[in-house]
Amino acid sequence: MKINITQILKYLFLGLVGGSIYYGIEVAYRGYSHWTMYCLGAICFICLGLINVVLSWETPLWLQGLIGGSIISVLELITGIVVNINLHWNVWNYTNPTNFMGQISLYSSIGWCFLSLVGIVLDDYLRYWIFHETKPKYKLL
Repeated sequence: MKINITQILKYLFLGLVGGSIYYGIEVAYRGYSHWTMYCLGAICFICLGLINVVLSWETPLWLQGLIGGSIISVLELITGIVVNINLHWNVWNYTNPTNFMGQISLYSSIGWCFLSLVGIVLDDYLRYWIFHETKPKYKLL
């Protein structure tokens, strides 16, 4: 099996960008964060970027945002179960009435759908500008 160092470096870079943004959003919103959120942000950003790799550019942007928000919510739930419930690190706990196991909530999931749109577009343009991939072309509806 041949390892493509360019692909590894690309995803490492995109993960660093995503982790930094996610961590920054948490610090701006809550005033603090945790290193696990940096890791989660890196994984989420890479997953958002893969939406346009897996799906066609014809996939409407609103649907990509919905998919992205769902991906982030699932990854937050998995991370929450591991770090908050199993390891008892208590990194976060949603206490609003729409929470599920205290790890995700309907409100935050809706927010992730909108933020996913920003992440998807940012990833696409980073890939275009830095890695000379396909120029983004979005279908809105």
